[in-house]
Amino acid sequence: MAAPKKGRSASAQSKPGRSLALILIAIVALTGGMFASGHTTPRLGIDLAGGTSITLKAKADQGSAVNKANMDTAVEIMNRRVNGLGVSEAEVQTQGTDNIIVNIPRGTNSKEAQQQVGTTAKLYFRPVLASEPSGAAASPSPSGSPSAGSSPKPGSSSSPSASSSQKASSSSSTSPTSSATTQGRAVTDALKAGSSPSPSATPTGGPSPKPTPSASGGTDTAKLQAAYTALDCSNQDDRAKAGNNAKPGDPTIACGKVGKGYYKYLLGPAGVDGTEVKKAQAIFDTQGASGWQVQMTFNSTGAKKFADITGELAKNQAPQNEFGIVLDGEVVSSPYVSLAITGGQAEISGSFTQQEAQSLANMLSYGALPLSFQEQSVTTVTAALGGQQLHAGLLAGAIGLALVVLYLVVYYRGLSLVAMASLVVSAILTYVIMSLLGPAIHFALNLPAVCGAIVAIGITADSFIVYFERIRDEIREGRSLRPAVERAWPRARRTVLVSDFVSFLAAAVLFIVTVGKVQGFAFTLGLTTVLDVVVVFLFTKPLMTLLARRKFFGNGHKWSGLDPKSLGGKPPLRRTRRPAGPAAGPVDPKEA
Repeated sequence: MAAPKKGRSASAQSKPGRSLALILIAIVALTGGMFASGHTTPRLGIDLAGGTSITLKAKADQGSAVNKANMDTAVEIMNRRVNGLGVSEAEVQTQGTDNIIVNIPRGTNSKEAQQQVGTTAKLYFRPVLASEPSGAAASPSPSGSPSAGSSPKPGSSSSPSASSSQKASSSSSTSPTSSATTQGRAVTDALKAGSSPSPSATPTGGPSPKPTPSASGGTDTAKLQAAYTALDCSNQDDRAKAGNNAKPGDPTIACGKVGKGYYKYLLGPAGVDGTEVKKAQAIFDTQGASGWQVQMTFNSTGAKKFADITGELAKNQAPQNEFGIVLDGEVVSSPYVSLAITGGQAEISGSFTQQEAQSLANMLSYGALPLSFQEQSVTTVTAALGGQQLHAGLLAGAIGLALVVLYLVVYYRGLSLVAMASLVVSAILTYVIMSLLGPAIHFALNLPAVCGAIVAIGITADSFIVYFERIRDEIREGRSLRPAVERAWPRARRTVLVSDFVSFLAAAVLFIVTVGKVQGFAFTLGLTTVLDVVVVFLFTKPLMTLLARRKFFGNGHKWSGLDPKSLGGKPPLRRTRRPAGPAAGPVDPKEA
């Protein structure tokens, strides 16, 4: 009879310290990264930390039908908007056929997200015909001096930059004064001075209007002049009504916030549609003194239109060399140009803060929604209510963990120490990784995710039980603990891997086919299942190998949970030497 191969078992028994050292190094490294990042606790979802829930109802008043394709597009755009603002774990999902639910956790820029998420109007680039401070901003002391002229983009002569103008009351010789007569004359001159394509051209084909000799032309100009004169942008109602129902091909009026005050604008027809902006991003100019900038890239159609409008504007004096970026009837920025911008790329630079640059880039990138939305309800979940739910979830987890530990102590006695140590290691890894995933992928721990972690306690304990029972089976067969630990491992390992694979597959399918909070449950379940495999292989098995060398476990103490008498074990194999020759009798198959 050939001797059994002992090389693998001997190697596994002699090097358990390597596996324990490896998992210890991993824990220390992850914990150090957690403290270094400054995020020492997992981020909490809206149902635990509190936040804002917004319900939006779609309306088909922009020429688009309320269907699944348009709703999915709107959800994607809203997701990008709130995520672009740095809102962590915001949930945007459809409800029914025409509702969208937006959940914004507490502690983020939820107010700005609420303002942007349901923005319904399209984004347009309109030439500025006239502008001036309005309301409190119309004081003689300027809030800032006009910025310098534009300069070519560093390293690329084909994409000049458009400097963001810092408004001042003296920034333009054509700006109307406080006199109504002078103001009205300035508006009329601005309307007449603008150039536009012929009446047969498309509405968005030119930078500014040129009245045609129609009977209604003078009436429309007079109405716009009166509206511009009466507009007070410091009044919230006036700001909300400014430019209502204005068509892209018509001149209009609008308000815009500059610093702490407001400006009112007279704007020409839209020259470029916001949907023609392919990409926009906020960058920091490390080579110059411009600071934060917004880079824009247009598609082929938008690039041609933008080159045409900037070429026309560059011929004018301030403020008619500016173009207003208008979103929802509000001028969010009014940069000026001094030469035509060709090549399909442009930079908007000025005294931007990082937040201002990122907000403008978001508006340029995600300014158009296929549908308009009406805000149905805004619900705020207080932190107190979220704290109660978190307390209830943690209490449920503690009770479940206590019951598992009680069962292990009663049934496995000394082996329960191995199980509890493994549970502690698994809990530490889960906590640290969840804390790191918060800033990394905006993972937030919601109530279903807590439920997933509680379910994982049972899955993890089940892996230990499978291994312990395999060891006990070997001891019942008459083997001592050290060989029993090694012989039981291959069988237990196969069972543990199959069981965890099924759990992980279920979690993955659940994560893919569901939305919202259920994904939190699936993600946590999948994460803890993977960690279960890591802990069993790198901690539980090596620890059992070391404990098998101790007398308390190796000799089968009655409190070790491995007492052969308590387990009904057979006498040890090869206890006496088998006599040689025919008198030896038949060979015991187990001994062979």
